[in-house]
Amino acid sequence: MRGTDGLQKVLYLLIIVLGIYIIYKGGSVLLSTSMIQDRLDYGNVQRSLEDSAIRTWAPGYAAAVENGDGESLASLWMEQVVPVYSHLARGQAEEESETTGTGSDEVPNEANSQKEKTAKAGDQTGLETKMQTGPETKTQAETGTATDAKTQNQTDTQAESEDVLQASGNSVISEALRTQLQDFDYLLNHYYTVDSGTTADADLLDVDMLLAEDLTIQKKEGVPQILIYHTHSQETFIDSREGEEADSIIGMGNVLAQELQNTYGYEVIHDTGVYDLVDGVLDRSAAYDYARDAVEQILQENPTIEVVIDLHRDGVEGQKFVTEIDGKPTSMIMFFNGISRNSQDEPLTYLQNPYIAQNLAFSLQMQLAARERYPDFTRNIYLKAERFNLHLRPRSLLIEAGTQLNTVEEEKNAMIVLAQLLDQVLCG
Repeated sequence: MRGTDGLQKVLYLLIIVLGIYIIYKGGSVLLSTSMIQDRLDYGNVQRSLEDSAIRTWAPGYAAAVENGDGESLASLWMEQVVPVYSHLARGQAEEESETTGTGSDEVPNEANSQKEKTAKAGDQTGLETKMQTGPETKTQAETGTATDAKTQNQTDTQAESEDVLQASGNSVISEALRTQLQDFDYLLNHYYTVDSGTTADADLLDVDMLLAEDLTIQKKEGVPQILIYHTHSQETFIDSREGEEADSIIGMGNVLAQELQNTYGYEVIHDTGVYDLVDGVLDRSAAYDYARDAVEQILQENPTIEVVIDLHRDGVEGQKFVTEIDGKPTSMIMFFNGISRNSQDEPLTYLQNPYIAQNLAFSLQMQLAARERYPDFTRNIYLKAERFNLHLRPRSLLIEAGTQLNTVEEEKNAMIVLAQLLDQVLCG
């Protein structure tokens, strides 16, 4: 019997060892799969454990953090007594800020525009920082060479442009193209680039609603109707002469204003105020705040203004966007919409923006008009979380014209085409 008992114990031990080995090998195989690795790489397990620990051992602090009451007595006490909790809370806040691209860019009274500065400011070459932290997530056509961009645009729009008809100043499209545009995936892929810090859905980009928006205005002699300004007035081009305003983005605003006035009969105010230069030093930390104050004053003094254009020069490292129109080299442009919405599809309530729909309609109708007449002239419309002062009027546009590598001549040629398209949409 003793021999039998000993043999049973050995068998039990072997079974246990074999079971442990099977569990170990099975777990190793499972953990090596790409799906599990991806999950682990994203830190979901770690964050879940951290979150559970905080909620278990410090529920009061977790509630304070979730309610945004970071300055409560309880939270301040916890930060001093158990600093790891404040570290985790700060990490979560930073992660949310990076995800939304907004953080505290504009408090309700808009005391500052730090995040809008981050999105739009860069070094003296233009908007490099913005393009790295926001609109860097472009389609391949936008981030490739100019030739690649032109080829991609031709592929995307050749059939579409043939279907667009004009009536009463608005792009009236064929049923075939309208059906295509009503396919949200098609619309998003062919007409928009959505920044990672925001999101767009079929309700926001309702094609029927955007095309039904009447953007036409009646020209009135002696009454200002269009305002052009430049949040970043110091933007220049590859062959700009130092100190020559005519070679800067302000100079391009002059060209656009004169074309709208002399050729198309609009009354235009061109604000040449400087909002990104403080004491002679380039400083964009509050450029959108300074520009907003000035524009609000202009609008108050000129209530007949119906169209507001913030004209910029884009900055993409090593990239130049150029096409040929009527035999002339012409910078490509990009319409830019701030939609006050984060990546979780939640409105940024501290960035009141009552004209999102009207301004989305404006950029889309301009985009359709451009693709009908000059298919290679525009890049995809860029959507970003913040509002970039587009809340001041319906019919507001933020336009990126060319990059730091385009020439002054190419930019001037673009302004002539842009004026024509504006007249087409605004008047017909």
